[in-house]
Amino acid sequence: MKSKILIIDDNHDIAHALQVLFTINHLDCICAYTPEEGLLLLQQQSFDLVVQDMNFTADTTSGEEGLTLFNDIRQINSDIPVILITAWTHLETAIGLVKSGAADYLAKPWDDDKLMVTINNLLELSELQRQQSKTAAKKRQQHLALEQKFDLCGVQFRSDSMLQLLQIATQVAVADVPVLIVGPNGAGKEKIAEIIQANSTCKSKPYVCVNVGALSADLLEAELFGAEAGAYTGATKRRIGRFERADGGTLFLDEIGNLPMAGQAKLLRVLETGEFERLGGSETIKVKVRIISATNTDIPAAIEAGLFREDLYYRLNVIKLKIPALSTRKDDILPLVNTFLAGEFSLDEESIQLILHYHWPGNVRELLNVITRAKLLSPDKVITPQHLAIEVKNKQPDVVREEVTEQDITTAITQCNGVISEAARFLGLSRSALYRRMKKFNISY
Repeated sequence: MKSKILIIDDNHDIAHALQVLFTINHLDCICAYTPEEGLLLLQQQSFDLVVQDMNFTADTTSGEEGLTLFNDIRQINSDIPVILITAWTHLETAIGLVKSGAADYLAKPWDDDKLMVTINNLLELSELQRQQSKTAAKKRQQHLALEQKFDLCGVQFRSDSMLQLLQIATQVAVADVPVLIVGPNGAGKEKIAEIIQANSTCKSKPYVCVNVGALSADLLEAELFGAEAGAYTGATKRRIGRFERADGGTLFLDEIGNLPMAGQAKLLRVLETGEFERLGGSETIKVKVRIISATNTDIPAAIEAGLFREDLYYRLNVIKLKIPALSTRKDDILPLVNTFLAGEFSLDEESIQLILHYHWPGNVRELLNVITRAKLLSPDKVITPQHLAIEVKNKQPDVVREEVTEQDITTAITQCNGVISEAARFLGLSRSALYRRMKKFNISY
């Protein structure tokens, strides 16, 4: 379908010349000869771009009429690209409007080739932005649908990777099968396990958590399976283990990759039969427990090294969920920060940029700790970089807008993990300006 342009110019000859130029270049266009007529057409029809004059009254060169028209256009459609055409020698007002959001300005008489390059670039950019808006709207709908249908336990996210992960997690939550959650330390594996439990068929039953990596080999068996009185020194009464406590519900085994081999063998038996004996006892106890486990260990590598049982891995790994590092899901950072600030504190702009460019090796846990510390150090509830105490290494120096090069753009996009809005802020450009330069250098993403 052809793009549609609205020309608003009181000079019929100029409007006609533009109409002929656009028609030759396979663009539909409609002419309006007064601001009122143009605004009415914008309210009645859909257009992809507006070309407007800046003066509509004879012997007027102030540009005030064009300024008013531009602002009225923005009231009707805040996103439509607007190109300003003026015959004045002084272009300060037009330049000011470009800074306020106008797409571009051209002086009369214009160069047809330059004008068509500008028009085509803006139409392509506008179409791209429309597609992005549709995609963003679709994601918001998916996000909202997920929140309405499932209990997400207050998790804050905006990234595609977390949306996909949560969609899978909530889908498999009702299945009575083991789930293995993998990912780096501090990324939020415990929160994913909590969401699975909250949406499972046993959500009203016990939910028992244990960090098996923190238990010594001596305490592991008693902690998981229980112990009879006298089973070991100091055991003066029967101890109920985690499996018994979780009967009918869910047992979350964190840091499963650190489980000793002896504990792995006993865990495998429980997973296969649902049966075990307390330490020092002979009574066989049978339980029905849903297992969720988590680890930051490379278990296949541990299997190769003889440190983890392959048969146990396959038992635990019926459903595998991988939570990505925070550094790969930058879109989630500010929603998380806003949650941690709890509406009581704010960040200055420099702090926001620092937080977005920091690599967060400790993931969400480190982010929480940094914000908690900053809140304690901020006397006026405005957090600044000195309160954050983090440093971005190898950050590119600020780039002067007029000197942005192809290498600057590719470097910024890479550093910002492909997030165009972040790359634009990094370069000191608007997103539309960055897209125009990407078009100029034939950079696709």
